[in-house]
Amino acid sequence: MKSQFKKGATVAVLDDTIKGVVVAIENQEVTIEDDDGFSMTFNASELVLIGGDQKEFSKFIDIKNDVLIEKEQSSQKKISVKRLKNRERPPLEVDLHIHQLTKSTRGMSNYDMLTLQLDTARRQLEFAIKKNIQRVILIHGVGEGVLQKEIEFLLGRYNVEIQPASFQKYGFGATEVYIYQNQ
Repeated sequence: MKSQFKKGATVAVLDDTIKGVVVAIENQEVTIEDDDGFSMTFNASELVLIGGDQKEFSKFIDIKNDVLIEKEQSSQKKISVKRLKNRERPPLEVDLHIHQLTKSTRGMSNYDMLTLQLDTARRQLEFAIKKNIQRVILIHGVGEGVLQKEIEFLLGRYNVEIQPASFQKYGFGATEVYIYQNQ
């Protein structure tokens, strides 16, 4: 099968923002050199020819090529289908490790640190309720379990359901909070 590309032709990579000039063609392998002088080899099916009136481009926007237009339209369809299936927003993740909340713990007692962590958890929970975010992940760490117990006590004041967060992602040190919102 003869390649549609010729040496000296300007091409763009389909799934990236790389463009360059064809410097070598061997079977279906096309080697291009980009503006910075780097040589890269691609399969001919991964490249599109850029016409003379298409010198500047950004990814997919102004390259007029049937293959590229079809690829862009199919990816837009996939995105809209995903949005229909996944209406739930990602959870709000709140890391309550003390080193994430303050620059230094110098001069802070254990009580001060625990109070700061609980105040942060309460503020973020109120924010999630205000912004209609249904799930919150409170990352508290494992430790001796003092913060975890205090968080569970705090959450008892709200209309929420709690459970351990994903072990694969957070290990044993996180609690997932599902907030029942009034619609």
